[in-house]
Amino acid sequence: MRTHKKELSLFSRFEHRHEPLLPFGAFLRRQLRYAAVATGLVAGSLALGAAGYHLFEGLPWLDAVLNAAMLLGGMGPVNSLHTPAGKLFATFYALYAGLVFLVAAAVLLAPLFHRFLHHFHLELESGKE
Repeated sequence: MRTHKKELSLFSRFEHRHEPLLPFGAFLRRQLRYAAVATGLVAGSLALGAAGYHLFEGLPWLDAVLNAAMLLGGMGPVNSLHTPAGKLFATFYALYAGLVFLVAAAVLLAPLFHRFLHHFHLELESGKE
């Protein structure tokens, strides 16, 4: 069996099924990197949405951030929209926000899910011997 090499990239590969389970400290570092990526994705999307509401609908920055956050959270916009450009932006941003929510959740949960499956795979293999 191979030992774990130092992880150099942001998204390091996960362990192969024949490799040992990643030590807990290294797993926590991996989980924090993935959480940082998910947080950055959500923060960037929030900034994009706030800028769009401010630019296309003329909302004040606080209201623009609120509307973007509500869409990213799955609740829907707070303010009514009045301009065609604002309505088109809100349409596409709502579709984008739904995808961002799913991608951020997948990125955040990927290391946990992999560790869970890898742990039980190792238990099954050790039971065969």
